Amino acid sequence: MGNICRSPLGASVLQAQRTQRGLADRFEVDSAGTHAGHHGEKADQRAVAVAAARGYQQIHRERARRIVAQDFERFDLLLAMDRNNLTHLQQQCSLAFAHELHLFLEFAGQGVGAEVPDP
Repeated sequence: MGNICRSPLGASVLQAQRTQRGLADRFEVDSAGTHAGHHGEKADQRAVAVAAARGYQQIHRERARRIVAQDFERFDLLLAMDRNNLTHLQQQCSLAFAHELHLFLEFAGQGVGAEVPDP
């Protein structure tokens, strides 16, 4: 929601995987929240600690931002961490881009409806 915990952590992991697999020039990774309560803030220290312990340094460059209308057009895939955030995205998104919205863990083999727990 606020773009300071799960999303910047997920983006950091995806950034690292993209680079390690030689795909850095193939797609873009970004992180945004559905609410603007933490705009401009760094990632939460709990998320930073988890990322740092695993060598994901990108999280230090992440800054919270709220999703904007242009993001639906700019990105081919928008992944929500839980159903609540997915619902917020669906409410903001035009029908033309609704097919781009999914839950993050569905792409990690966790099954339909799986959610990333909020710390």
